[in-house]
Amino acid sequence: MKKLRFVAGILLLALLVSCNNQTKGPWVELFNGKNLDGWVQRNGEALYEVEDGVIIGRTVLNTPNSFLCTEENYGDFILEYEVKVDPSLNSGVQIRSESKSDYRDGRVHGYQVEIDPSDRAWSGGIYDEARRGWLYPLDLNPDAVGALKQNEWNKFRVECVGSHIKTYLNGVDVSNLYDEMTAEGFIALQVHSVGSDPEKEGIEVMWRNIRIITENVEQYETESMAPVFSRLVNKLSPEEEAAGFKLLFDGNSSDGWRNAYRETFPEQGWVIEDGAITVLASDGAESQNGGDIVTEEEYSDFDFQLEFKITEGANSGIKYFVTEKEENNNMSAIGLEYQILDDKNHPDAKLGNHEGSRTLASLYDLIKAENKRFYGIGVWNSARIVSDGSHVEHYLNGIKVLEYERGSDQFRKLVEESKYKKWEDFGEAESGHLLLQDHGDRVSYRSIKIKELDNE
Repeated sequence: MKKLRFVAGILLLALLVSCNNQTKGPWVELFNGKNLDGWVQRNGEALYEVEDGVIIGRTVLNTPNSFLCTEENYGDFILEYEVKVDPSLNSGVQIRSESKSDYRDGRVHGYQVEIDPSDRAWSGGIYDEARRGWLYPLDLNPDAVGALKQNEWNKFRVECVGSHIKTYLNGVDVSNLYDEMTAEGFIALQVHSVGSDPEKEGIEVMWRNIRIITENVEQYETESMAPVFSRLVNKLSPEEEAAGFKLLFDGNSSDGWRNAYRETFPEQGWVIEDGAITVLASDGAESQNGGDIVTEEEYSDFDFQLEFKITEGANSGIKYFVTEKEENNNMSAIGLEYQILDDKNHPDAKLGNHEGSRTLASLYDLIKAENKRFYGIGVWNSARIVSDGSHVEHYLNGIKVLEYERGSDQFRKLVEESKYKKWEDFGEAESGHLLLQDHGDRVSYRSIKIKELDNE
């Protein structure tokens, strides 16, 4: 009898230890369900209160974006939380964010996991608050659009390990981003500003069940099926390598590039420094200093990506399907062009066959780029060109700005109305070189990469 009691006691003790371990587990609660201990409010004056185990943020008129921030900073972590938001209010959760006195008087800035109940429905996308803007808009992952459930509790999961940031919403793989700008920072709950409209006062967003893993994070990571978008500098993410991307610039040499119409890289007009390949400023003339540079290889169906940084008033371009035929052209080599331009300060922005067709990210002189989000002068922006069969798309900072069909009746009509009409079959070559243009202004390029698409 004593032996049975002893065994029962051991089993009970084991059960209690097991339950205790499950309660502690790897998770740490960031919100105690009772008050806002461990949190501090920054920037705006929205109201944050705790009711029935829920943090409620309420809008206040005439105040900027408000942020309820953790007192602690976090680097690598897995974060989970639940959100319910009024359909009329934009919101978000900051991760790895900062507030510094020497940055816009303490303005909260950094990565934000979007809460977007609008018709756009980009919840779970990654926005760079008060810094660069959209880093992972859901143009990159249309299948995740609309994962937020209106007027219901929604579960978010955010995984940050090194430069890799992944988001999930209600079981949907949403964002899959590589970015190296900020390695750690606080977590914050945003109540967005609503201006002075009295009808918008007191709109609510609510959070609950906020918890985090900070130890052995890699052990609890999950694999995301969301498309990868990488802002790693001159290197590929593991997913990009597996998908068949290759770098076209190693950050140190001109390997793989040469002057258009020549066999060697230009001796002047271009420099390679600080991990970038830069066309130097001269007098603003087209291809009259160092000249254009092209890839040694030709490409047909591809996903081509790079980052560019322009100076004030600068003009350049990324051309594709460049054939280097005898085109009787003493300026830049001929090809379809993704325009690189300072729209605000360069006169070319107001020219062109169609209004706006020579602005940044446009198909030069043919189709205007729409819905652009430009990070600014002196800041790295990303360009992407996808050519899949006859279908071509331009992206600026992850957002699709135009698409068209090469060789279609509409395309040929645009060509006939443009400066390109004198070149037979313009833009319809089966393959061609990629080109970076010398237009006499200082523009830098880096993180140049390509994936050849198989359409067989």
